[in-house]
Amino acid sequence: MIIKNATAFMDGKFEKDTDIVIQDGKIVAIGHGLQAEGEQLIDLDNDLLLPGFVEVHIHAFMGKDTMFGEDAVRHMSRELKKFGVAAFLPTTMSASPEDTISALRGIKAVMDSPEPDGAIVLGAHMEAPFLTASKAGAQLKEFFLLPTMENWNRCVGDYESIVRLITMAPEQEGALEFIKEITSRGITVSLGHTNATAEEVHAAAECGASHVTHTFNAQSPLNHRSPGVPGAAMVDPRLACEVISDGIHLHPDIVKMMMLCKGPELTVAITDAMEAAGMPDGKYQLGGQEVFVKENAARLADGTLAGSTLTMIRAFQNLISFGATREDAAAMTTKTPALSIGNEDMGEIELGAPAIFARFTNDHEFVGTIG
Repeated sequence: MIIKNATAFMDGKFEKDTDIVIQDGKIVAIGHGLQAEGEQLIDLDNDLLLPGFVEVHIHAFMGKDTMFGEDAVRHMSRELKKFGVAAFLPTTMSASPEDTISALRGIKAVMDSPEPDGAIVLGAHMEAPFLTASKAGAQLKEFFLLPTMENWNRCVGDYESIVRLITMAPEQEGALEFIKEITSRGITVSLGHTNATAEEVHAAAECGASHVTHTFNAQSPLNHRSPGVPGAAMVDPRLACEVISDGIHLHPDIVKMMMLCKGPELTVAITDAMEAAGMPDGKYQLGGQEVFVKENAARLADGTLAGSTLTMIRAFQNLISFGATREDAAAMTTKTPALSIGNEDMGEIELGAPAIFARFTNDHEFVGTIG
């Protein structure tokens, strides 16, 4: 395949009249005026071409949840690619150790035998069980545990090698020692569902934590005398910050503040999507709890936000409408999420990279996925 006349996002900027040659699912040439005899040709007429989105925090999509196992993850992989996603981390939530291991087993099965026309499964994001009950949000408190290696082994079994990211509360007893150990194994630690003080956040970063889960949500608030998790996260250069840019979880001004403080290099666009994403309003499930979706907001019966119905397409568009340049919005939905979990292979249009792209008009309307 050869893509002609793309306005391609490369090295932090959009380059017009770019040609890309693809073979065996990989980018093999990039330039201007390229030719490839006998190859399928797609002329973009200078539409925007982004590397496929990288989604590091997503529980479910179009009716199927990570916790349901292999078939659900395969469904997510197939459907997410249609929405411009190149790679993702299926995300678990609080559950019994047995159910958590079952979910990890399903994720690994798709990693070992990928969907032929799906988004790449990079590993697992465990959003639990080492969380704080007072900031549980939609997580099930009865399954929370203290961060010990014994509890870790109970919850991951033989599947530690696929865990790329874990969300945890750093104020828990033993948390700092756990962070040191788990980051030494190549797993990214994210701070979330936590009532930590600013000082505890900085201490966690000193021990190796490098990520903050859905910043401002389900964590100690920002106060001018007690900065809490978001205040510390805004000023600590060791921490990348997740942002849910749906206009529901965060006011647009808060999104702007985050982008100003962290820049596109450390602002990680996520969806935190639950099974209603890509589906109409109605009643759904999250971790066995009923979730009611109305006007795109997903809430438990008591009004607690329960994930989102956001897509990465809309996240990209909203970041621009909230004040980001198209270049910064592209970075925050592609390369920055990839780098936040230590992945240097995704989120770039470069030689050897997977050839999955998101195509947009110059007015930022989604045209479709190429690849």
